[in-house]
Amino acid sequence: MKKTKTMTIGVSLLIFTSTNTIADGYERGIPSISANKRSDLLQDGLDAYNKGYYSTAYRLWKPLADQGNTDAQNNLGILYGNGQGVTQDYAEAAGWYIKAANQGYAKSQNSLGVLYETGKGVQQDNEKAAYWYHKAAEQGDANGQNNLGFLYYTNIPQMCGFNFACANKQIAISEDLFG
Repeated sequence: MKKTKTMTIGVSLLIFTSTNTIADGYERGIPSISANKRSDLLQDGLDAYNKGYYSTAYRLWKPLADQGNTDAQNNLGILYGNGQGVTQDYAEAAGWYIKAANQGYAKSQNSLGVLYETGKGVQQDNEKAAYWYHKAAEQGDANGQNNLGFLYYTNIPQMCGFNFACANKQIAISEDLFG
């Protein structure tokens, strides 16, 4: 059974909302960007990305990401993970995903899980992969749910060995999430 991991990489998966948190940039000496301007920069970056102008997308998203915008942080993770407009660097992608994931951004949580499961840019660690997939799955992220279920399906013996309590716990978590 061949399975591929699902990570938010595609153009159609670049999502942005106006509900994420933005740190007050003035506290760090960075001028804050108004909500309307943030939305404009995110959309302009998405338009540039869709046209293949990845360096322009990076330039538009970077100031937002530096101020804590989870959409922009996730998008920079995508650019670094794919080597679009920047040199491909999974460790840098992981850094941006971590920033957004720690703020509760489900797509970054799932993508971070993929990096931990595959060992790209981070030390391979199925337990950390499961942690991040679970965080995304709890928010209803379908990719996180799929990846968590498949990780448990394929790795319970490696994760739990002959510890049946561990295996039963992982199965119960999966059943809890997926019904």
